[in-house]
Amino acid sequence: MTDAGEAAPGTVGEPRPRRAAWRFYGWRIVGAGAAIEALMGAFFFHSFGAYVVLLAAQFGWSKTALAGGFAIARVVEGAAGPGQGWLLDRLGPRTVMHVGVLLFGAGLILFSQIDSIAGFYAAFLVISLGATLGGFLSILVPLVHWFERRRSLAIAIAFMGFAFGGVLQPVVALALEGWGWRETALLSGVLSIALGAPMVHVMRHRPEELGEHPDGILPEDAAALDVPSPAGGVDFTAVEALRAPAFWLISAGHGTALMVVAALLVHLVPYATEELGYSLQRASQIVLLLTVLQATGMLIGGAVGDRVNKRLTAALCMIAHAVALTTLALASSLWMVLAFAMVHGFAWGVRGPLMGSIRADYFGRRAFGVIMGFANIFAMLGMVIGPLVVGALVDRFGSYQGAFLLLAALGAGGSGFFLLAAPPRAPGARTRPGVAPSP
Repeated sequence: MTDAGEAAPGTVGEPRPRRAAWRFYGWRIVGAGAAIEALMGAFFFHSFGAYVVLLAAQFGWSKTALAGGFAIARVVEGAAGPGQGWLLDRLGPRTVMHVGVLLFGAGLILFSQIDSIAGFYAAFLVISLGATLGGFLSILVPLVHWFERRRSLAIAIAFMGFAFGGVLQPVVALALEGWGWRETALLSGVLSIALGAPMVHVMRHRPEELGEHPDGILPEDAAALDVPSPAGGVDFTAVEALRAPAFWLISAGHGTALMVVAALLVHLVPYATEELGYSLQRASQIVLLLTVLQATGMLIGGAVGDRVNKRLTAALCMIAHAVALTTLALASSLWMVLAFAMVHGFAWGVRGPLMGSIRADYFGRRAFGVIMGFANIFAMLGMVIGPLVVGALVDRFGSYQGAFLLLAALGAGGSGFFLLAAPPRAPGARTRPGVAPSP
């Protein structure tokens, strides 16, 4: 670990070996974030659909009631967003994430003991609060501070851990079938705490805490590179960001995308097993393919994300989501389901890193945690609405086809929000020291 007094790799006038870039402590934060996302993805998000199948079979709960558990998680995440962002901007990620990982594991242990729908919701309340404090926003905030010119790549690699959690989902499915859902949930909770806590210890809020600089580049060297900062050097306050139309348009587009993603996280496995007649293992293999393509898309999106038009790329991904959902709704053979998994997974992966990166580009770093916290309130509405609407339509009509076609139409329409989200006008002339303002 780099000590606070250790000089950053290389100084002006000294040669920098190629490997020095990878000694930058920011990449350790990326790795720790990826590991935590993998744990939460494998043990909760990607496995939720399999739990739905088993809980419905044992207790007879409706799709709407089970989707309500996922909705609770999203409501908690949205409601906690501003407060969490405020804590992250002032306390840093480690304290917040330690509490989150502990609650996440404890919630899974509590979930293993439930016997009623009320207990199911109570367990999910704890799990969701833990996933919120220990997950996405708490990982994203330090990444925005540690990276500028390679921000999209760093975000992509960190959140590829979530996709890797999907790769592990067939293992969880085997445990569910072989040991039972209670035993699997109990073991998942214990492993989450035991493996997650050491990863949280790696996290640091800002590079200045360790005597480093964003991207591992000294400020004078960054100026010599003649590559402008993506954010143009401007830092918005939370109030200024909320006044910008771009904030609302990006939130609306992101919320629409999450509506599609969340609905499929909850309902893809039940659809594959109940309506298409696949086994739980075959359904898990479809999830595996989807997440492999998601990881591939994230890597590509991260690699090119800071070199392409993020708005246009996000809009094209929304169209791809719509095409994939239409294919799934009309699926009459396995190849159509596989085509859905490939297109949806790839579009999800490419778009994902851009959601945090474009907000940092537009609004800067200083109040990023609070800005993202407010954004989460509106973005999470999509993750609440999607699973509940699909569940209600399936309970009413007995088929997923109409629900998936509706989601496809909404996804296609959501592309317009991103196209309209032009960069906001800089507030006044405030800039970060040593960085020129945007033209």
